[in-house]
Amino acid sequence: MPKTKQQHLDRDAGPKRILALDGGGIRGILTLEYVSAIEAMLRKRFGKDDLLLCDYFDLIGGTSTGSIIAAGLACGMTVDALKKLYRGIGTDIFQESFWRRGLLAPKFNSDALQHALDAQLGADTALGGDYVRTGLMIMTKRLDTGSPWPLHNHPDAPYARQDGALRLTQVVRASTAAPTYFKPEEIKISARDGHTVSGAFVDGGVSPFNDPALQLLMLASLHGHGFRWHGGKDKLLLISAGTGVFKSTFSTDQIVHMPAAEQGVRSLQSLMDDCGRLNHGMLQWLTNCLTPWSIDRAVEDMAADSQGGPQLATYARYNVLLETGWLKTTVAIDRTPEALAKIAAMDDPSNMDELAEIGALAAKVQIKPEHFPPAFDIK
Repeated sequence: MPKTKQQHLDRDAGPKRILALDGGGIRGILTLEYVSAIEAMLRKRFGKDDLLLCDYFDLIGGTSTGSIIAAGLACGMTVDALKKLYRGIGTDIFQESFWRRGLLAPKFNSDALQHALDAQLGADTALGGDYVRTGLMIMTKRLDTGSPWPLHNHPDAPYARQDGALRLTQVVRASTAAPTYFKPEEIKISARDGHTVSGAFVDGGVSPFNDPALQLLMLASLHGHGFRWHGGKDKLLLISAGTGVFKSTFSTDQIVHMPAAEQGVRSLQSLMDDCGRLNHGMLQWLTNCLTPWSIDRAVEDMAADSQGGPQLATYARYNVLLETGWLKTTVAIDRTPEALAKIAAMDDPSNMDELAEIGALAAKVQIKPEHFPPAFDIK
């Protein structure tokens, strides 16, 4: 019999399993292929064709496009149902207008996304409501105060009453509100003095947690958030799935002669990339990392640091490098740098089939049963 939400959240009810899902716009279709492979592997392991990922994972969290997937999984959706929803959303919302270029007005209208989320998850479903079947964290950023907000459903959190009453689809919409792409989501919240104020919430990817894995580890472990789960490589399992990594490189001359506005945009993108690299490095250092990735040329994959570190959890990270050499070597796909630059666009629904193909091939290579140790099997 599946666990209740209270059993999922209870710190003393066995080892805990966390699923972290990155932001990345339309490239979330790639993430869904990883999640699909995980679902299939767990169904085979436990001999349950109807097993849901909310039955296995005790906490599911996502940023931006990952928050859509996280919310659906936490509410009991199958991955196939999410793929159908995702393709519909991708086609409907990423429709440019001549008058909406992201300069004077957001590039896309968010109404189609809000309607689709309301129809699938329920317009009145609360973040802390019973419709959400396991732990759930939606990563947002409150832009009017400049503070990251991990909104979640643990009843012992300091702001549980306030956060738990928020509409789930509104919170997800906030997490997907990438600046210049969608308008911020206004959410009424309680200020410190008890008065109700309106906060301007945007995409959680504007914070250091576009990859929410480190935030989820802190959420689960630190006393301030209410979870207070026990740490250790046999007590916490952290599975993280990305949306693909694409890096633009330039010559020194190109940078020096680049317009100031473009330099600013490139610098912000570089800062986000640095945040992701720092998150990965911290996690590979702090955990029993089963999938070490190279961080940089100095520390390389940090395998020795992982084995000698505190091992707060067992950690596996799945992602794709949208690079010609990596794709050819890892999944036998041959693409030019120009083709990969097109595929990497986060707002082009015509890329969904190709992204799904890449994700499915990568999942076959990367996801292994031993990344889900027997210590974390459900009873």
